[in-house]
Amino acid sequence: MLTGISALAFAAALYLALIRLPFLRPLERLSVSWRPAEWPEVVAVIPARNEADTIGMVVNALFLSRYQGALSLVLVDDHSDDGTAERAFEAAAARGGLETQSGEVASGEFSARFADGRQLVIRHARPLPQGWTGKLWAVNAGLEAARRVAPAARYVLLLDADIALAPATLDRLVAHAEKNALALASLMARLDSRGVWGALLIPAFVFFFQMLYPFRRVNNRADPVAAAAGGCMLVRRDALDDIGGVQSIRGRIIDDCALAAAIKRTERPIWLGLAKDEAVSLRDNRAFGSLWDMVARTAFAQLGHSWALLAATVVGMASFFLAAPAIALTAGAHGEAEAAFLAGAAWLLLALAYRPTAALYGQPFWTAFLLPLAAALYTGMTVSSALRYAGGRGGAWKGRTYPA
Repeated sequence: MLTGISALAFAAALYLALIRLPFLRPLERLSVSWRPAEWPEVVAVIPARNEADTIGMVVNALFLSRYQGALSLVLVDDHSDDGTAERAFEAAAARGGLETQSGEVASGEFSARFADGRQLVIRHARPLPQGWTGKLWAVNAGLEAARRVAPAARYVLLLDADIALAPATLDRLVAHAEKNALALASLMARLDSRGVWGALLIPAFVFFFQMLYPFRRVNNRADPVAAAAGGCMLVRRDALDDIGGVQSIRGRIIDDCALAAAIKRTERPIWLGLAKDEAVSLRDNRAFGSLWDMVARTAFAQLGHSWALLAATVVGMASFFLAAPAIALTAGAHGEAEAAFLAGAAWLLLALAYRPTAALYGQPFWTAFLLPLAAALYTGMTVSSALRYAGGRGGAWKGRTYPA
């Protein structure tokens, strides 16, 4: 029996390492040297709820961008009580070159224009209506303001309030979108992987996302698989118009993938890649509890709130990631050499499939063999997510709860 289980685990690992996520192929990265003849206008929209710790660095990084076209920023303060809006303006003003300003930062709508032509608008979100998630309601308010601020902008940059872009990133992202006529180009930002838990769980999180949504399939126009990384998404404005704006996905917790799916259904190409230094998350992931909450908030939603899918996921994760290491490590107890060999080979293939992602995060080779431990913890987070929904606490985030 153990030999049969090991053989199935080996076959599954072989499929993962050679077909679904081939470890011999490079990761999808943003690399483009082509430049458009004319740089299109871009307006960035940042929804922010209690992000005072990071928003200054995010705004500063965006305004330090070397983007050669016109660039404006609309920040939507989503009922923050920590001075998020004030921090954003202070960061922008610290650059110097402030020419004009109007309104009050703390209320209503505020705008500031700088000598280099860039503009900052701070808008405060209206009360959240039923049927919307807070983030998408804030994004919708930002898009409304963006039409007034930059009516001729070809692209909207949807940026999270904890994602800092490198100076050349927007140039490269726009060039990539223009060259390939993309309706949506997104970068999965490099997440904080410091500390024991960050090193164990963050690269694995990125890997599992790639398993669910293989980037090559996402980037294949003919393939129905669609996904995006919500922290950094460059979207053509006409593509947003074609799907009816974010109102069409207003209740979705996993809004980035929902947006990508809606755009790809219009038969327009999308692209998703992994960032290293191009886009960096400033959110601290060293605490185990914060990582647990991050996953538990959306994992059950990813399963469509289906208890049958949850059961299948638990069985699948145990069979796929845990069976082979368990059989290999207990070889002395069960004494089945053939089973132990196949299980060891399966474990090695899992490590090889995971290695490119772990290497992107600077992890030594041996850490790739810890993937089963990370899988066990993520399985627990998924079960926890389901229990939260059952208790009416599904999708809880910064004081808001979105029940199924």
